Amino acid sequence: MTETKEPPMRVGIIPVTPLEQNCSLIWCTKTMKGALIDVGGDLDKVRAGVAKAGVTIEKLLVTHGHMDHCGATAALARELGVRIEGPHEDDRYWLDRLEDSGRQYRMPAENFVPDRWLKDGDKVTVGELELDVIHCPGHTPGHVVFYHEPSKFAVVGDVIFAGSIGRTDFPLGNHQQLIDSITQKLWPLGSDVAFLPGHGPTSTFGRERQTNGFVSDYLLG
Repeated sequence: MTETKEPPMRVGIIPVTPLEQNCSLIWCTKTMKGALIDVGGDLDKVRAGVAKAGVTIEKLLVTHGHMDHCGATAALARELGVRIEGPHEDDRYWLDRLEDSGRQYRMPAENFVPDRWLKDGDKVTVGELELDVIHCPGHTPGHVVFYHEPSKFAVVGDVIFAGSIGRTDFPLGNHQQLIDSITQKLWPLGSDVAFLPGHGPTSTFGRERQTNGFVSDYLLG
């Protein structure tokens, strides 16, 4: 009987906030140490997801500074006594306005400064895993993507979705910059790379290159 080998990384999805944002739990299967990416809110749901997985959280990661992605990050980091890493410092504008955004949308949110700003080419560790940091501006200027090359898997926040791309009509958004981030930073990773977006279902870069109504190869020529 063939023994099934445990993958080095596992991922769980915890939808949070009324905007159904995909807070993700990633962990190293060897050490059972993990990280939460984009803790936007609903901490009871987040705690329950972590407990069900049996994972010890060692840090919180942030793709970008919009409230639904990080409004509850400061509160949970304080509760757990862990570090916050990300996003890129160009998103300081958004992190300084989290409380204002929370009042606007009637959702709890707290301003914060991460323990570590991230930049293109950085590495973040989770247990014995190492993820590449890819700066992908456009939706926000400081948006980053987390990529685990051995698993061919990326957490892309609101850069790209299954069938769509991130909005660029918010302050500091830039449509052409977003298109360039997707085609010049993400496509070269390979069509077989699966990705988890900030909202909605997973997909692959290859599928989006064939079918996405904003960035397909056919559309962009």
